[in-house]
Amino acid sequence: MKNVILGMMLLLVALSAQSQGIRNKNAKHIFVVNGNCEQCQRRIQKAAYAVNGVKSAIWSIETHQMALTINEEKTTVIEVKKAIAKVGHDNDEVKSSKETYQKLPDCCQYDRTLQLK
Repeated sequence: MKNVILGMMLLLVALSAQSQGIRNKNAKHIFVVNGNCEQCQRRIQKAAYAVNGVKSAIWSIETHQMALTINEEKTTVIEVKKAIAKVGHDNDEVKSSKETYQKLPDCCQYDRTLQLK
């Protein structure tokens, strides 16, 4: 009887661990990305779509919010944020390098002192 209970407990632990490993294929995320204009919008969205696993990436010029849909089996939100920062746009977790930011056209250089929320 003791072995049966122990076996059932092990099975329960194994099944719960396996279910935690399942990732969402259509995970939706919203986060803030700095930018100013349509040129920024194209650059930001292009950087996001370049990451394998991104299904949808829409950045709003007015709100500075990125609405992102990803396959979490292929990528993570932080990978997308890194790709966006790599092309010169700060976001709520990853900052672009000073050199990359300074290469942006004048119209795309946003105020980096503003806090993102």
